Amino acid sequence: MPIAASDFHHVRLTVSNIETSRKFYDDVFGFEVAFEWDPNADEETKKSLWFLFGGVIYKFAGGLFGLRPVAADGDTFDEDRAGLDHLSFGVDTNQDLHDAVATLDRLGIAHEPIKVGGPGLAILEFRDPDNIALEVSGPSE
Repeated sequence: MPIAASDFHHVRLTVSNIETSRKFYDDVFGFEVAFEWDPNADEETKKSLWFLFGGVIYKFAGGLFGLRPVAADGDTFDEDRAGLDHLSFGVDTNQDLHDAVATLDRLGIAHEPIKVGGPGLAILEFRDPDNIALEVSGPSE
């Protein structure tokens, strides 16, 4: 009998620089922080937050989204290797997609134009500081 999964619980990306990645995701998405690593915390707190690996976990309506800073400096994402192809965040309206374009433009983040990705679906593609392929997906109208 297959596993009865009903949704995603969390996604965590491996990043090369937590400060750079954190600024990017804070500026682009503004997710609420659920857990974050504090290098100045007492040893008991550090021990209880071992699962962060020095990173951060955000919470939003879609679940949990984390950044794990263990990639070597200079390492970058390649969707043509085994593993993740891209990560897509959903929005509710087509206007939300256009608002996302305005946010990326304001932040100086390169992106593709909004494209029709299938019947009733539109996508906005861009990349994070580690070259991880990201999308914002929503209704085409």
